[in-house]
Amino acid sequence: MEIVQPAEPVAAPVLEILLLGSVVVRRHGLPVVLARSRKLRALLSILAVEGRPVSRRWLCELLWDRTSDPRAELRWHLSKLRQIVEEPARPRVLSDEDEIGIDLQGCVVDALEVLTVEQGNPPSPERLMELAALFRGQFLGELELSGTQAELWLMAQRRRFAACRIGILKHLVASLASGSEDVEPHLERWLDLAPFDVDAHQLLLAHLVCRGRIAEADKHVAAAERLFADEGVSAAVLREAWDGIRSRRAPASVVTAEISEAPTPVPELQIPVEGAPSAASQRSALAVMPFISGGEHAVEQGIADGLTQDIITRLAKLRSLSIIARGSVYAMAELGISSATAGRRLGVDYVASGTLHWDAGRLRVQIELVEVRSARIVWAEVCDAPAADLLEALDELGNRIVAALTGEVEQAERNRAVLRPPASLDAWGAHHRGLWHMYRFTREDNAQAQHFFDRAVTLDPTFSRAHAGLSFTHWQNAFQNWSDPVVETERAYAAAAQSLLADEQDPAAHWAMGRALWLRQQHEQAVLALRESVDLSPNFALGHYSLAFVESQTGDPMEAIKASDKSRALSPYDPLMFGMLGSRAMAHLRLGQFEEAAVWATQAASRPNAHINILGLAALCLSLAGRIAEGQAVATTIRVTQLGYGIDDFLRAFHFSPDKAKLLRAAAVRVSMA
Repeated sequence: MEIVQPAEPVAAPVLEILLLGSVVVRRHGLPVVLARSRKLRALLSILAVEGRPVSRRWLCELLWDRTSDPRAELRWHLSKLRQIVEEPARPRVLSDEDEIGIDLQGCVVDALEVLTVEQGNPPSPERLMELAALFRGQFLGELELSGTQAELWLMAQRRRFAACRIGILKHLVASLASGSEDVEPHLERWLDLAPFDVDAHQLLLAHLVCRGRIAEADKHVAAAERLFADEGVSAAVLREAWDGIRSRRAPASVVTAEISEAPTPVPELQIPVEGAPSAASQRSALAVMPFISGGEHAVEQGIADGLTQDIITRLAKLRSLSIIARGSVYAMAELGISSATAGRRLGVDYVASGTLHWDAGRLRVQIELVEVRSARIVWAEVCDAPAADLLEALDELGNRIVAALTGEVEQAERNRAVLRPPASLDAWGAHHRGLWHMYRFTREDNAQAQHFFDRAVTLDPTFSRAHAGLSFTHWQNAFQNWSDPVVETERAYAAAAQSLLADEQDPAAHWAMGRALWLRQQHEQAVLALRESVDLSPNFALGHYSLAFVESQTGDPMEAIKASDKSRALSPYDPLMFGMLGSRAMAHLRLGQFEEAAVWATQAASRPNAHINILGLAALCLSLAGRIAEGQAVATTIRVTQLGYGIDDFLRAFHFSPDKAKLLRAAAVRVSMA
């Protein structure tokens, strides 16, 4: 009798790293206990998915930009990471003085597995099923990272793997048998991930029709049209597709028809009609509900009402959001309804509400910002100030609250714009997609930002903020020498002029003009334009920063220091923080205070997104302060980052007087940056 040998069990991988959901690590099939550190999970995922060694400096900027000793933090986390992924005879974390990588030979990383679907021919249906099952949730699950750079990296990776998941589902739907019941859950998952993908809607409708579920398909179309309308996306293509499917009662083969690889058609541009609302008027709307008093004294409620009115006025002056007037929000408050309900009745996107307390000599405001559509709290904070001088305390609180509200709404809108299909973006969405790219400060992203700002002004020529953003991208091209500075200077000026024509009361229009005039070497006119921007809106942080930038080089360095401090107080987490710090460094340099200049310049160089000219400033200020070794170290980093960069490039970017240029050339020699 033949004896059948039992099949040998499949050995578990030496190491499994699961990132498509909450982070899980298994060694020889057994789970590894992870420390409760978000940064440790982030570090593991970065090394695993980047696919190449990455620089220590980049990791420090990404994960520890607000830490006093980021390299020490990185070393500690690397020691913990080694305990997770290494065995005594098997080192995996590879590091030298400059770079860190991870050896994944013999490992399984779910995130890398799913990316194989993009290589060569589509996998078999069985393999596609396996890959689809690897997604336990979004990349890194609910993990959140602090810091602009880290947030942007995480957002980009989540978009990347969401797109990969959609690609797997597309191939899976196309590979299944006609009319198969297995198709529907995959189509529904596809639509969860890409609710505006007409291909997915069309395939689901065809599937429902071929199974005789016409009424269900009709309901799906109606629901989809409401969804499209809520987001300002045309549903005409979807309605046309449904009419065609219903008229021919599509055969089952429609379900497995080849999925179009062509992008969703861009809606036909609408020519503005006189008197019709423009796309810019569809900007996000915010209602600031009357703040209430946490005490029993009538005077406190009076203070709360005054602060509410002040915040509404300041926000309206910024002109970046549609702000509901005081009378409307007070009328809603008198009805005794909740903030979320008031927001729905007012038809706004966001509602801010707060409670004011006055005790122990301090004013304290508990405030929260809610997104009306999802009822999600976008931001909540407690702001306080000493109340010895009541007007000064209210001014300080007003500044902080207005800066926070505008910053949080703008970030939420940028994130939403990034997740939407480019073809579905209106002028407002295209503008915020442009901002997302603009704040990454690379040549490639600047080109993308220019594309989206260009689209925004094409869709709505009266959108002043989009013209201002377009001007800034040309300014960047000239300042960074990414393309012909003469040509880009005139383009920056022309776009700024268009911004002013669109809305002369918009502080961003005067900001763009001030920067363009600076490029043209018209320094006095530049200062006048920038002062106009902050006069129109004292809370416009970019205006104060640009004023510091111009004054620090050719104007009054003491005024530059004040403007730099003001911009940082108004926007403490601004993507342009490196420029705010760098402007103060240049002001101290002008004053001959070289040690102070070195302190501020090195802070600027350590900020996320700091470009090559800021690194050059740090090296030169360190040289002037006599800290030669430190300056040479920064100069070495510059040579690695941009080969051939030297003092001529630095002086071409900035506008220093001849005597200061001579001083800087001597400093450059001492740190080998000549």
